[in-house]
Amino acid sequence: MQVVQIDEEAMGEEYGREMCRSLEQGNILVLHNSPFAPPPEDAELLRSQKQSASSAFKNIAYKPHINKTTGISDEKGMDAEAVHRILSAYSEGALKFLEALLPAYSTLWKVDYATFRPVEEQGRDLPINRRNDLMHVDAFPTRPTHGGRILRLFTNIHPDKPRVWVTSWPFEELIKRYAQDAGLDEVLKMPASLRRSAAGFAHKLGLKVPDNTAYDDFMLRFHQYLKANQSFQNEGKVDQTAFPPNCSWITFTDSIAHAVCSGQYALEQTCIVPRRAMLQPDMAPVAKLEKAAGRRLSAV
Repeated sequence: MQVVQIDEEAMGEEYGREMCRSLEQGNILVLHNSPFAPPPEDAELLRSQKQSASSAFKNIAYKPHINKTTGISDEKGMDAEAVHRILSAYSEGALKFLEALLPAYSTLWKVDYATFRPVEEQGRDLPINRRNDLMHVDAFPTRPTHGGRILRLFTNIHPDKPRVWVTSWPFEELIKRYAQDAGLDEVLKMPASLRRSAAGFAHKLGLKVPDNTAYDDFMLRFHQYLKANQSFQNEGKVDQTAFPPNCSWITFTDSIAHAVCSGQYALEQTCIVPRRAMLQPDMAPVAKLEKAAGRRLSAV
Protein backbone atom coordinates (compact mmCIF):
# COMPACT_ATOMS: atom_id res chain seq x y z
CA MET A 1 0.00 0.00 0.00
CA GLN A 2 1.28 3.45 -0.96
CA VAL A 3 0.08 6.92 -0.02
CA VAL A 4 -0.12 8.93 -3.25
CA GLN A 5 -0.34 12.73 -3.26
CA ILE A 6 -3.01 14.18 -5.57
CA ASP A 7 -1.72 16.81 -8.00
CA GLU A 8 -4.71 19.10 -8.56
CA GLU A 9 -2.96 20.93 -11.41
CA ALA A 10 -2.60 17.68 -13.35
CA MET A 11 -6.25 16.65 -13.08
CA GLY A 12 -7.78 15.55 -16.36
CA GLU A 13 -8.86 12.40 -18.17
CA GLU A 14 -5.45 10.72 -18.44
CA TYR A 15 -4.39 11.70 -14.91
CA GLY A 16 -7.76 10.44 -13.69
CA ARG A 17 -7.13 7.04 -15.27
CA GLU A 18 -3.76 6.96 -13.53
CA MET A 19 -5.46 7.70 -10.20
CA CYS A 20 -8.10 5.02 -10.87
CA ARG A 21 -5.39 2.46 -11.50
CA SER A 22 -3.60 3.51 -8.32
CA LEU A 23 -6.78 3.09 -6.28
CA GLU A 24 -7.52 -0.31 -7.84
CA GLN A 25 -4.03 -1.45 -6.91
CA GLY A 26 -4.81 -0.81 -3.24
CA ASN A 27 -3.32 2.64 -2.63
CA ILE A 28 -4.61 5.71 -0.78
CA LEU A 29 -4.85 9.09 -2.53
CA VAL A 30 -4.26 12.13 -0.32
CA LEU A 31 -5.22 15.79 -0.70
CA HIS A 32 -3.73 18.03 1.99
CA ASN A 33 -5.91 21.10 1.40
CA SER A 34 -9.56 20.13 0.90
CA PRO A 35 -11.47 22.81 -1.06
CA PHE A 36 -14.82 21.12 -0.29
CA ALA A 37 -14.33 21.03 3.50
CA PRO A 38 -16.90 23.10 5.43
CA PRO A 39 -15.89 26.71 6.19
CA PRO A 40 -14.62 27.32 9.76
CA GLU A 41 -17.97 28.41 11.21
CA ASP A 42 -19.75 25.36 9.77
CA ALA A 43 -17.00 23.02 10.91
CA GLU A 44 -17.28 24.44 14.43
CA LEU A 45 -21.03 23.92 14.42
CA LEU A 46 -20.56 20.29 13.36
CA ARG A 47 -18.02 19.72 16.11
CA SER A 48 -20.56 20.98 18.66
CA GLN A 49 -23.14 18.35 17.70
CA LYS A 50 -24.14 15.38 19.81
CA GLN A 51 -24.89 12.13 18.06
CA SER A 52 -28.11 10.28 18.80
CA ALA A 53 -27.75 7.84 21.69
CA SER A 54 -29.80 5.30 19.77
CA SER A 55 -27.87 2.14 18.92
CA ALA A 56 -29.42 2.33 15.44
CA PHE A 57 -27.03 5.15 14.49
CA LYS A 58 -23.28 4.60 14.28
CA ASN A 59 -22.72 8.05 12.72
CA ILE A 60 -24.67 11.10 11.58
CA ALA A 61 -25.60 10.27 8.00
CA TYR A 62 -26.79 12.36 5.06
CA LYS A 63 -28.68 10.28 2.48
CA PRO A 64 -28.64 12.12 -0.86
CA HIS A 65 -31.20 9.88 -2.57
CA ILE A 66 -33.90 10.95 -0.08
CA ASN A 67 -32.33 14.27 1.01
CA LYS A 68 -32.48 13.29 4.67
CA THR A 69 -30.04 13.40 7.61
CA THR A 70 -30.26 10.86 10.44
CA GLY A 71 -28.47 10.26 13.73
CA ILE A 72 -28.64 13.79 15.21
CA SER A 73 -29.55 13.94 18.89
CA ASP A 74 -32.26 16.59 18.36
CA GLU A 75 -33.56 15.92 14.85
CA LYS A 76 -36.18 18.68 15.07
CA GLY A 77 -34.00 21.50 16.38
CA MET A 78 -32.48 24.44 14.54
CA ASP A 79 -29.05 22.81 14.65
CA ALA A 80 -30.46 19.79 12.82
CA GLU A 81 -31.39 22.04 9.89
CA ALA A 82 -27.88 23.50 9.86
CA VAL A 83 -26.23 20.06 10.04
CA HIS A 84 -28.38 18.89 7.14
CA ARG A 85 -27.35 21.95 5.10
CA ILE A 86 -23.65 21.47 5.90
CA LEU A 87 -23.60 17.74 5.14
CA SER A 88 -25.55 18.30 1.92
CA ALA A 89 -23.02 20.95 0.82
CA TYR A 90 -20.08 18.71 1.77
CA SER A 91 -21.57 15.80 -0.18
CA GLU A 92 -22.10 17.98 -3.25
CA GLY A 93 -18.57 19.41 -3.09
CA ALA A 94 -16.93 16.05 -2.44
CA LEU A 95 -18.79 14.45 -5.35
CA LYS A 96 -17.82 17.28 -7.72
CA PHE A 97 -14.18 16.80 -6.73
CA LEU A 98 -14.39 13.03 -7.23
CA GLU A 99 -16.06 13.51 -10.61
CA ALA A 100 -13.22 15.80 -11.71
CA LEU A 101 -10.52 13.50 -10.33
CA LEU A 102 -11.99 10.14 -11.42
CA PRO A 103 -14.11 10.75 -14.54
CA ALA A 104 -13.84 7.09 -15.60
CA TYR A 105 -15.97 6.12 -12.58
CA SER A 106 -18.39 9.01 -12.25
CA THR A 107 -20.82 8.10 -15.04
CA LEU A 108 -21.40 4.61 -13.62
CA TRP A 109 -21.07 4.86 -9.86
CA LYS A 110 -23.97 4.88 -7.41
CA VAL A 111 -23.87 7.72 -4.88
CA ASP A 112 -24.17 6.40 -1.34
CA TYR A 113 -24.27 8.15 2.05
CA ALA A 114 -22.19 11.03 3.36
CA THR A 115 -21.45 10.75 7.08
CA PHE A 116 -20.12 12.81 9.96
CA ARG A 117 -18.22 10.93 12.66
CA PRO A 118 -18.25 13.15 15.78
CA VAL A 119 -17.08 10.59 18.35
CA GLU A 120 -13.45 9.81 19.25
CA GLU A 121 -12.75 6.38 17.75
CA GLN A 122 -10.07 5.29 20.21
CA GLY A 123 -11.72 3.24 22.95
CA ARG A 124 -15.26 3.84 21.63
CA ASP A 125 -17.82 1.64 23.40
CA LEU A 126 -19.48 -0.31 20.58
CA PRO A 127 -20.11 -3.97 19.79
CA ILE A 128 -17.17 -5.62 18.02
CA ASN A 129 -18.82 -5.69 14.59
CA ARG A 130 -19.47 -1.90 14.73
CA ARG A 131 -16.07 -0.74 15.97
CA ASN A 132 -13.84 1.28 13.63
CA ASP A 133 -10.73 0.83 15.78
CA LEU A 134 -10.50 -2.86 14.84
CA MET A 135 -8.89 -3.92 11.55
CA HIS A 136 -11.52 -4.72 8.91
CA VAL A 137 -12.57 -4.45 5.28
CA ASP A 138 -15.83 -2.63 4.62
CA ALA A 139 -19.16 -4.26 3.79
CA PHE A 140 -22.69 -2.93 4.25
CA PRO A 141 -25.31 -5.16 5.92
CA THR A 142 -28.28 -3.36 4.34
CA ARG A 143 -26.76 -2.07 1.07
CA PRO A 144 -25.19 -4.90 -0.95
CA THR A 145 -22.78 -3.88 -3.72
CA HIS A 146 -23.22 -6.98 -5.95
CA GLY A 147 -19.48 -7.00 -6.61
CA GLY A 148 -19.16 -3.23 -6.88
CA ARG A 149 -16.39 -1.50 -4.95
CA ILE A 150 -16.75 0.82 -1.96
CA LEU A 151 -15.00 4.09 -2.82
CA ARG A 152 -14.71 6.45 0.14
CA LEU A 153 -13.45 10.00 0.48
CA PHE A 154 -12.70 11.09 4.08
CA THR A 155 -11.98 14.60 5.40
CA ASN A 156 -10.52 15.36 8.82
CA ILE A 157 -12.17 18.49 10.28
CA HIS A 158 -10.60 18.27 13.74
CA PRO A 159 -9.09 21.69 14.51
CA ASP A 160 -5.68 20.36 15.54
CA LYS A 161 -5.46 16.54 15.78
CA PRO A 162 -4.78 14.00 13.02
CA ARG A 163 -6.93 11.00 12.23
CA VAL A 164 -4.63 7.98 12.47
CA TRP A 165 -5.13 4.82 10.41
CA VAL A 166 -3.38 1.49 10.43
CA THR A 167 -3.57 -0.76 7.37
CA SER A 168 -2.70 -4.37 6.70
CA TRP A 169 -1.50 -6.74 3.98
CA PRO A 170 -2.86 -6.72 0.39
CA PHE A 171 -6.26 -8.31 -0.17
CA GLU A 172 -4.68 -11.36 -1.84
CA GLU A 173 -2.78 -12.09 1.36
CA LEU A 174 -5.94 -11.72 3.44
CA ILE A 175 -7.68 -14.26 1.18
CA LYS A 176 -4.77 -16.67 1.41
CA ARG A 177 -4.66 -16.47 5.20
CA TYR A 178 -8.29 -16.19 6.20
CA ALA A 179 -10.90 -16.64 3.44
CA GLN A 180 -11.62 -20.33 4.04
CA ASP A 181 -11.87 -19.92 7.81
CA ALA A 182 -14.14 -16.92 7.25
CA GLY A 183 -16.59 -19.07 5.26
CA LEU A 184 -15.84 -18.66 1.55
CA ASP A 185 -17.01 -22.21 0.82
CA GLU A 186 -20.03 -21.87 3.12
CA VAL A 187 -21.61 -19.02 1.14
CA LEU A 188 -21.62 -21.23 -1.96
CA LYS A 189 -23.41 -24.18 -0.38
CA MET A 190 -27.10 -24.92 -0.80
CA PRO A 191 -28.44 -23.54 2.53
CA ALA A 192 -26.87 -20.14 1.95
CA SER A 193 -27.96 -20.13 -1.69
CA LEU A 194 -31.56 -20.93 -0.74
CA ARG A 195 -31.58 -18.13 1.86
CA ARG A 196 -30.38 -15.66 -0.75
CA SER A 197 -33.03 -16.82 -3.23
CA ALA A 198 -35.77 -16.35 -0.64
CA ALA A 199 -34.41 -12.92 0.33
CA GLY A 200 -34.19 -11.91 -3.32
CA PHE A 201 -37.82 -12.89 -3.88
CA ALA A 202 -38.89 -10.90 -0.81
CA HIS A 203 -36.86 -7.92 -2.04
CA LYS A 204 -38.67 -8.00 -5.40
CA LEU A 205 -41.98 -7.96 -3.53
CA GLY A 206 -40.93 -4.68 -1.92
CA LEU A 207 -39.92 -5.97 1.50
CA LYS A 208 -36.93 -4.33 3.19
CA VAL A 209 -34.64 -7.31 2.72
CA PRO A 210 -31.17 -6.95 1.14
CA ASP A 211 -30.81 -8.86 -2.15
CA ASN A 212 -27.34 -10.16 -1.38
CA THR A 213 -25.14 -12.10 -3.76
CA ALA A 214 -22.69 -14.75 -2.55
CA TYR A 215 -20.04 -12.01 -2.70
CA ASP A 216 -22.02 -9.74 -0.37
CA ASP A 217 -22.62 -12.60 2.05
CA PHE A 218 -18.94 -13.42 2.17
CA MET A 219 -17.78 -9.83 2.58
CA LEU A 220 -20.11 -9.40 5.56
CA ARG A 221 -18.67 -12.58 7.06
CA PHE A 222 -15.13 -11.37 6.30
CA HIS A 223 -15.79 -7.98 7.89
CA GLN A 224 -16.92 -9.62 11.12
CA TYR A 225 -14.33 -12.40 11.03
CA LEU A 226 -11.39 -10.01 10.76
CA LYS A 227 -12.65 -7.82 13.60
CA ALA A 228 -13.09 -10.83 15.88
CA ASN A 229 -9.77 -12.49 14.96
CA GLN A 230 -7.42 -11.47 17.74
CA SER A 231 -4.37 -12.93 16.01
CA PHE A 232 -5.03 -10.74 12.97
CA GLN A 233 -5.65 -7.71 15.18
CA ASN A 234 -2.29 -8.27 16.87
CA GLU A 235 -0.18 -9.20 13.84
CA GLY A 236 -1.88 -7.55 10.87
CA LYS A 237 -1.00 -3.92 11.53
CA VAL A 238 1.57 -3.20 8.80
CA ASP A 239 1.47 0.55 8.06
CA GLN A 240 0.35 3.60 10.01
CA THR A 241 -0.68 6.90 8.42
CA ALA A 242 -1.69 10.15 10.13
CA PHE A 243 -4.07 12.42 8.19
CA PRO A 244 -3.77 15.98 9.51
CA PRO A 245 -6.57 18.55 9.87
CA ASN A 246 -8.19 19.66 6.59
CA CYS A 247 -6.66 16.64 4.83
CA SER A 248 -8.78 14.35 2.66
CA TRP A 249 -7.97 10.82 1.54
CA ILE A 250 -9.58 8.45 -0.93
CA THR A 251 -9.44 4.67 -1.11
CA PHE A 252 -11.37 1.47 -1.78
CA THR A 253 -12.15 0.37 1.76
CA ASP A 254 -13.44 -3.04 0.65
CA SER A 255 -9.91 -4.19 -0.18
CA ILE A 256 -7.71 -2.28 2.29
CA ALA A 257 -7.99 -3.76 5.76
CA HIS A 258 -7.86 -0.73 8.02
CA ALA A 259 -8.61 0.57 11.50
CA VAL A 260 -8.87 4.05 12.99
CA CYS A 261 -6.42 4.15 15.91
CA SER A 262 -7.51 7.61 16.96
CA GLY A 263 -9.41 10.56 15.60
CA GLN A 264 -12.57 12.59 15.94
CA TYR A 265 -14.65 14.84 13.68
CA ALA A 266 -14.32 13.22 10.25
CA LEU A 267 -16.56 13.65 7.24
CA GLU A 268 -16.92 11.00 4.55
CA GLN A 269 -18.61 10.46 1.18
CA THR A 270 -19.17 6.98 -0.28
CA CYS A 271 -19.78 5.88 -3.86
CA ILE A 272 -20.29 2.33 -5.13
CA VAL A 273 -18.27 1.74 -8.29
CA PRO A 274 -19.51 -1.25 -10.36
CA ARG A 275 -17.18 -3.87 -11.76
CA ARG A 276 -17.77 -2.70 -15.35
CA ALA A 277 -16.30 0.73 -14.47
CA MET A 278 -13.00 -0.75 -13.30
CA LEU A 279 -9.90 -0.16 -15.40
CA GLN A 280 -8.38 -3.32 -13.91
CA PRO A 281 -11.41 -5.49 -13.04
CA ASP A 282 -9.23 -8.46 -12.14
CA MET A 283 -7.88 -6.38 -9.21
CA ALA A 284 -11.32 -6.08 -7.60
CA PRO A 285 -12.03 -8.15 -4.46
CA VAL A 286 -14.89 -9.97 -6.21
CA ALA A 287 -12.54 -11.14 -8.98
CA LYS A 288 -9.89 -12.30 -6.53
CA LEU A 289 -12.45 -14.15 -4.43
CA GLU A 290 -13.96 -15.79 -7.51
CA LYS A 291 -10.52 -16.99 -8.51
CA ALA A 292 -9.99 -18.45 -5.01
CA ALA A 293 -13.45 -20.07 -4.98
CA GLY A 294 -13.37 -21.26 -8.58
CA ARG A 295 -16.92 -19.96 -9.09
CA ARG A 296 -18.83 -16.78 -9.80
CA LEU A 297 -19.91 -14.92 -6.66
CA SER A 298 -21.91 -12.15 -8.36
CA ALA A 299 -23.85 -12.04 -11.60
CA VAL A 300 -22.98 -8.36 -12.17
